[in-house]
Amino acid sequence: MRPIPQALTLADVLAEELSEPRTAWDAAPPGGRAWPQSLAGGAAGIALFHIERAHCGRGEWDTVHTWLASAAHGDLTAAANAGLYMGAPALAFAMNAAAGDTSRYQGALKKLDDATITVTHRRLAHAHARIESGEAPAMKEFDVIRGLAGLGAYHLRRHPDHPVTADVLSYLVRLTEPRPQEHGLPAWWTSVAPNGEPSPDYPGGHGNFGMAHGISAVLALLSLSLLNGPTVPHTREGVERICAWTDRWLQHDATGPWWPGFITPDQARRDHVDPALRPRPSWCYGIAGTARAQQLAGMALGDATRQQTAEYAMLTTLQDPEQLDLLPETGLCHGTAGLLQAAWRMASDATTGALAAELPHLTDRLTQQITHLKQRDPELLDGTAGSALALHTLGTNTHPRSGWDTFLLLA
Repeated sequence: MRPIPQALTLADVLAEELSEPRTAWDAAPPGGRAWPQSLAGGAAGIALFHIERAHCGRGEWDTVHTWLASAAHGDLTAAANAGLYMGAPALAFAMNAAAGDTSRYQGALKKLDDATITVTHRRLAHAHARIESGEAPAMKEFDVIRGLAGLGAYHLRRHPDHPVTADVLSYLVRLTEPRPQEHGLPAWWTSVAPNGEPSPDYPGGHGNFGMAHGISAVLALLSLSLLNGPTVPHTREGVERICAWTDRWLQHDATGPWWPGFITPDQARRDHVDPALRPRPSWCYGIAGTARAQQLAGMALGDATRQQTAEYAMLTTLQDPEQLDLLPETGLCHGTAGLLQAAWRMASDATTGALAAELPHLTDRLTQQITHLKQRDPELLDGTAGSALALHTLGTNTHPRSGWDTFLLLA
């Protein structure tokens, strides 16, 4: 794959827009979620963009420090709502990305790391107690945004050989172990609606396939541990159990293969998913997340057919204008930037060059979307910072030195 210069040019322009916190927030649309300690919407997330640029020599460490100082302003939460995307773990992720192999930020990072380990142990204790009770899990127990897959992603990158990393991986393997009372439903079947809350519209809960809130995050993290280490006992079996369930629900239409975003008990009983329920190809619920998780699993298991199916699912999506039109937004979570970053990661590992050939067209699409926006939200997850990071990746065609897309479990 070759770098795409125009992508890097636009990323540089967006970096200037995001150079100073006050200016960036003043330009943001009203009603945003600019909590400083939020990776999704606050200064902690925007700092990641400047961190990656500084590592590549295209940005200044003074700018990084300004954004990290803004993120650390005020009391950081290490309470029940803390996770990879919020609070001490979010700032720990950003500071670890900035530190790299240097002594930079080590004092603050040690305190944040200790807080994140404490949060993780507390969450693990609750999760194991829930399993012992026989209750169904909530998505926030195991997902990447609020749960232990996200905390595990941090620990796997920060200190893969630390005992807490093995503890998280062991829990995720245990999460996949069948429970007799589930009547054929997987052990990660939740008792809540897709928004994470109990709802009379979902009396039997649902099974979630997505990367943001579903089992694809667990599949991706366990697969990454198999690929890169460390592993815990029965990791392979855990990956295989998840794959067996996702294989059962793999769908095919005129475009190509796809996986649902979620299924209900009624769909499970009827063994049928309405074709109209194909999710848009976003990172959070669609092909951008599910196909990358499947590709990682195929690589981890040495399953060439699985890997090729995942890559074909992404390829046919990228070649279908109707699917691309379902992403009018630009961001990493719901928009084109997430699809682009996932496609680039998949192309980097692909068995053929077909995916790489589609990247310039998708990059042009994102560039046009951004330049036609009347007002740009600066945030990472659905705004300018995330889009700019994807453009930076395509513009340099180098694996992110900060490891920023770890928070998406794409790598």
